[in-house]
Amino acid sequence: MEQILSRPEASEAIQDSGWRFLLGTLRTSVPVGSLARAIGLAADAVAVCGDDADGHLRVDARPDRVVFTLQSLQHAAVTTRDVELALRISATADRSGFLTEPEIGTAAPRSVQLLEIAIDALDIAGIRPFWKAVLGYTGEAGAEGPEDPLVDPVGQGPAIWFQQMDEPRPQRNRIHFDICVPHDEAPRRIETALAAGGRLVSATRAPAFWVLADLEGNEACVTTWQGRDG
Repeated sequence: MEQILSRPEASEAIQDSGWRFLLGTLRTSVPVGSLARAIGLAADAVAVCGDDADGHLRVDARPDRVVFTLQSLQHAAVTTRDVELALRISATADRSGFLTEPEIGTAAPRSVQLLEIAIDALDIAGIRPFWKAVLGYTGEAGAEGPEDPLVDPVGQGPAIWFQQMDEPRPQRNRIHFDICVPHDEAPRRIETALAAGGRLVSATRAPAFWVLADLEGNEACVTTWQGRDG
C-alpha cells in the first residue's frame, strides 16, 4: 500500500540511487548527448512507470540532460510508490548506458537544485495568502502553515518561504517580483491576489504591468506582453 514518507524517510530511501530529495519531490539529472536521446530516455521512463507515470512523473528533456521529478500528485508528497518508480527509472537508464549518479566533482556545475526566495515579514500568516495567489502557487506537500514554503505546482518557478522579522524595515525594498502571465489571465490573477489581502499600488502602465503589494508593502508586478509597443 502506498504510504507518504517523511523528509528523512524519503531522503534515506533513495540516497544510494543517484536521486535527491528536494522540497517534497525526488529528482535526478541524467546527462545525455542529444535531444533525440533525451526524448528516448524520457519515453523509456514513462514506459517503465506504466500507469503510475501520469500521477507521479514529470520530465524536463533537453539536449544535454533529462531531469526527472517524482511526487504523488494525489498526496502532493513523496510516497513509497515514488521511491519504487525512482529505482525503476534508474535501472532502465543504466540498461541504456546512462547514469543517474550526481556529477559532483566533475566538469558539471551541479546535479539538481531548486531556487528558493525568502521574504522577510512581521505577519507571515497575513501576507502568505497574497503571495500564494499572485504567484499561482500552492503549499509544499499540501502544507499550509506559516512556516511552510510555497511551491510552483507545475515545477517551473522558485519556491518561496517567509522569514520572521523582529521589527519593521521602513526603507523600500530593492527587489520585487515580476510575474509574466498570459494577457487574458492577468485580470483573474490580479483579482485573486487582491482578494487574498493584496492592494493595487499602480495601474498606470497597464496592461504592460500592474504593481501590487502585500499587507507589509512587498511589491509584485503582474506583467503581460501587451502595452509594450509604441
